[in-house]
Amino acid sequence: MLICQLTDLHLRPEGIPVCRVVETNMLAERAMRAVAAMATPPDAVLLTGDVTECGLVAEYDLLATLLRRHLRMPVYAIPGNHDRRDNFRARLAHLPGVIADPQFAQYAIESHAMRLVMLDTVVQGAGHGMLRPEQLAWLDRTLGEAPDRPTLIGMHHPPIACGIGHMDQVNLRNSDDFSAVIARHAQVRRIVCGHHHRAIVGQVAHAIVTVSPSVAHQIELDLRPEAPGAIVLEPPAYQLHRWDARTGLASHTAYVDIAPGPYPFLTDPDYPGMGGG
Repeated sequence: MLICQLTDLHLRPEGIPVCRVVETNMLAERAMRAVAAMATPPDAVLLTGDVTECGLVAEYDLLATLLRRHLRMPVYAIPGNHDRRDNFRARLAHLPGVIADPQFAQYAIESHAMRLVMLDTVVQGAGHGMLRPEQLAWLDRTLGEAPDRPTLIGMHHPPIACGIGHMDQVNLRNSDDFSAVIARHAQVRRIVCGHHHRAIVGQVAHAIVTVSPSVAHQIELDLRPEAPGAIVLEPPAYQLHRWDARTGLASHTAYVDIAPGPYPFLTDPDYPGMGGG
């Protein structure tokens, strides 16, 4: 099974760039075109939050248009702190699972080789994330229903500290509570997140946590505690998660831009790996 993760699209009403410099609509469409053109199409696409910049109806309608135009595989979406849950649920109700729960955009997908559990970590009006007690209970119950199925969890706010101070202030606030739930369910193989706009790897209980770069702009990599935070126009990217029942789960960071090449391997006769002594 091949899972494509696109995150932090930050779509805007037509003609309005993010932070006055980032043409996110164009960048999001380029990413979807790249996914649609893959030689091995993914079985599913995950949108792990901040699909819009301000949660406006026009922004969600643009997302729906782009998805219809470019992606033929199932798309599973969850909101981020830039989204408005009510508009997200109303305008994306046609996507699987979005309105399965009466209050949150949280749901489980059973129809693939790997089980997908999508979480809604939004605290409306705040930048940080939180899973309320009833959501943690739902997660515990949902994971308990399929203890033998390998599971991937999708969420927006990373439940780890990454060392970028201003982002660690707005991660998942109750990560200890979340970790306690995950520790009870050994079938959780991966937790995939957005929000931090960088490729980051961490761990919660036994499970690996991966954060995907944004398909638009990235967050400056500055590990000084006092760093104010800024965006940088590093190459837009997304992640591919490949599940195989025999070999497990492997993740790749893929760049939207087309790089020079591919060039063939032309091995020099002096290469010692050729077995020549």
